[in-house]
Amino acid sequence: MPDEPGPEPLSDAVRAVEAVLFAAAEPLGADEIGEHVGQGVDVKAALAALEAHYAGRGINLVERAKRWHFQTAPDLANLLRRERDESRKLSRAAVETLAIIAYHEPVSRAEIEAIRGVQISKGTLDVLMEAGWVRPAGRREVPGRPLTYATTADFLAHFGLASRRDLPGIDDLKAAGLLDPIDAAMEQLVLETGPEGE
Repeated sequence: MPDEPGPEPLSDAVRAVEAVLFAAAEPLGADEIGEHVGQGVDVKAALAALEAHYAGRGINLVERAKRWHFQTAPDLANLLRRERDESRKLSRAAVETLAIIAYHEPVSRAEIEAIRGVQISKGTLDVLMEAGWVRPAGRREVPGRPLTYATTADFLAHFGLASRRDLPGIDDLKAAGLLDPIDAAMEQLVLETGPEGE
């Protein structure tokens, strides 16, 4: 039985992009990759070739927040997972604050408090920034110029999201049983009767 031909070898340009990504300490954008491999390389074409080359393998090339990196194939992640104690779990307030920032960014502290209906304790935003999931996103051009907050690329990578558009919508959350049935019933009542029973 004749030997089956192996995969076609990668071009030098694609191999150069592969090497840069493999050696990078963190995910890289296409422009950053271009700085390493030079102007003569079509980085986007090389990334597409590598993405196809690694599809179905033990590692995949993935894009998160317009930055590229290699990661273990999702179906093999359990082989590499080690049991370890979590040093800190997020409080309910931190989870709610993170969700508000993710869905409404950029958002100020006062806006977060208005949505939650309670004040944020001083350490809540610090914990989220320490985790690398939230960052300051500038100031609003209103009196007092409040600081606003937004999520980071690390947030997207941690939750396996390519962009914020991949966040689940309200219908997804209802289907998963993650919304409080009372909240869902109140929302339905508002839809049927209008705000405050108009």
